[in-house]
Amino acid sequence: MLDKTDWIDLIPHAADMCLVDTVLSWDERVIHGQSTNHTSPTHPLRGSGGLHAVHLAEYGAQATAVHGALRARAAGEGAARPGMLVSLRGVELTVEYVDALTGPLDIHAECLYADTSGAQYTFRIEHAGVLLASGRAAVIHP
Repeated sequence: MLDKTDWIDLIPHAADMCLVDTVLSWDERVIHGQSTNHTSPTHPLRGSGGLHAVHLAEYGAQATAVHGALRARAAGEGAARPGMLVSLRGVELTVEYVDALTGPLDIHAECLYADTSGAQYTFRIEHAGVLLASGRAAVIHP
């Protein structure tokens, strides 16, 4: 398990906008993280009605950033090249809001392809074993 302090300096997300709290496991292909900040009344993406499930795509995208950074560090490259999320595809949501869910969100991402120009990932966010959101994310390294 890796605490946020182990990798926070490797990604561009800072303070409250760093949505992944811990990395439970990872390897060259997949990452499994968790977060509990979805219940925070001061969540930076929270609207007047609560934290809409569409924002779970940001959790998935940040898991890809953490995964890319951990891969780069393991390869001796230091921090990963800066990336830009350019596409979300096939995003499916099974709930409307997530702020009332107690307990951690499980954030899973799988790298389908990565090279120096970018990466393609699938992601899924679960709560207590129930799928909340899934989709694909494309990142480029400009």
